[in-house]
Amino acid sequence: MKRLIFLRGAMGAGKTSVSRSLMQKLPACAMLDGDWCWTMRPFVVNDETKEMVLSNAAHLLRSFLDCTCIENVVFCWVLQDTETVKELLSRIGREGVEFSLFTLSVSEGELRRRLRADVAAGKREADVIERAVSYLPFFERTEGRRISTDGRTPDECAEEIAAILCGKE
Repeated sequence: MKRLIFLRGAMGAGKTSVSRSLMQKLPACAMLDGDWCWTMRPFVVNDETKEMVLSNAAHLLRSFLDCTCIENVVFCWVLQDTETVKELLSRIGREGVEFSLFTLSVSEGELRRRLRADVAAGKREADVIERAVSYLPFFERTEGRRISTDGRTPDECAEEIAAILCGKE
């Protein structure tokens, strides 16, 4: 049976880094970062672009799942609301797919520290810090297994997720 693994959390929680590490720990694994579906200039958020992004993400995820060479598909994205998760799953279909949802949690202090470092390194714009902090409450009450990333490396978090997925927890 194929596995579809969603990792969600605030910007800076470690989704991309943990997903990359997890991809190395699971056999025959593909990874999709939902942010890749939003990469456009100018960046426009409206009904048309939201539909395009959901359509593109669902298409790519379904294509990975349909590929005979791939057993595990890791998808990371902010996914602050359950409705977006449900919408993606309805578009993908879940027949023959084991679905797992993980929420990466991070404390406000740690999040600010990480994002300030990213801003200083030129990886992010300064306005991301307050936006990311404003998303933290969404992840306190969301579904999915919670994985704290505070004081942990992406590899440590990925090891925990892999152990859960493989029933070795």
